Amino acid sequence: MSRTCVVAAGGTGGHMFPAEALAREMSARGWRVILATDHRGEKFAHGFPADDRLFLDAATGRGPVGLMKAGLAILRGARQARTAFREAEARVVVGFGGYPSAPALIAALMDRRPTVIHEQNAVLGRTNRMLAERVNAVASTFSIRGRAGVHVVGSPVRPEIRPLFDRAYSPPTGDAPIRVLVTGGSQGARLLSEAVPHALAALPATLRSRLEVFQQSRTESLEAARQVYLEAGIKAEVAPFFRDMAALLATTHLLIGRAGASTCAELAVAAMPSVLIPLAIATDDHQTLNARSLVDVGAAVSLPEGQATPRRLTSILEDILGDPSRLTAMSAGARSVAIPDAAARLADLVEATAAA
Repeated sequence: MSRTCVVAAGGTGGHMFPAEALAREMSARGWRVILATDHRGEKFAHGFPADDRLFLDAATGRGPVGLMKAGLAILRGARQARTAFREAEARVVVGFGGYPSAPALIAALMDRRPTVIHEQNAVLGRTNRMLAERVNAVASTFSIRGRAGVHVVGSPVRPEIRPLFDRAYSPPTGDAPIRVLVTGGSQGARLLSEAVPHALAALPATLRSRLEVFQQSRTESLEAARQVYLEAGIKAEVAPFFRDMAALLATTHLLIGRAGASTCAELAVAAMPSVLIPLAIATDDHQTLNARSLVDVGAAVSLPEGQATPRRLTSILEDILGDPSRLTAMSAGARSVAIPDAAARLADLVEATAAA
């Protein structure tokens, strides 16, 4: 009889990317995989590697009334999940945080099914914090301060990113092009969309003339960014989204972006030097803590939003891009903290929990 693993995730790519990597690993090991998400997660569900998809009621809210409504929605979702899990004979349920994972995990706990949660960030999110004491195992990308018994397995990266760990990083030398990738702009990062082009345009001509920039940008900032690069004589492609991120990373020398958990994990696996600007409003300032895993080994420079002026960015970028030996050392630092087999490590924990 086929073993069934439920993967509960949704809402953002930060939750869905590691969930997708685990789903592929479990499928390769002969497990039947069910994706449990909410209706907001339907936009991610189409290409998700699951044998079945389960859309559950779920919600989040603020204030007494909002929290009460959210709680009722999650309980409805839990009832839906209990029925589906019994029919599927689910052996284990794995949650990746965010409120869309709550109904599936609560249903599993009510029926005493084995449960695992995976925390991508350096701080437990609200849903994972609420359930951490009740599930059978807690896995994480980073060590979590003040919490014992956590299995640090890393963050499973997308399958197309994993092969980048095996390539050799080559810094730009002589007159060779310097390729810079800027990410995060399409999701509302005005600072990245608008400040980074001006910072790169202010670099000395000897560096500026060698630049090849690929930048994600807010739609409303596209033309302004393109104009800045054009006037500075910088070869640049500016778009809201790049589909083949692995191909871009394979030839990039430096990434500028946010410090989400998936981003940091992929930067480590890709051995990619980076300049990170953590999202200031991130809960518990978790992006700053995520970035620290790379900063502490010299793989990244982390700059608070309030200090990320074009002038400050230009100074940082000039120091890094003008020094191939530093880029090489940053790449080696990133590689030193990479966990390229995170999906296999997490799958091992899931199987052990299911069998216990």
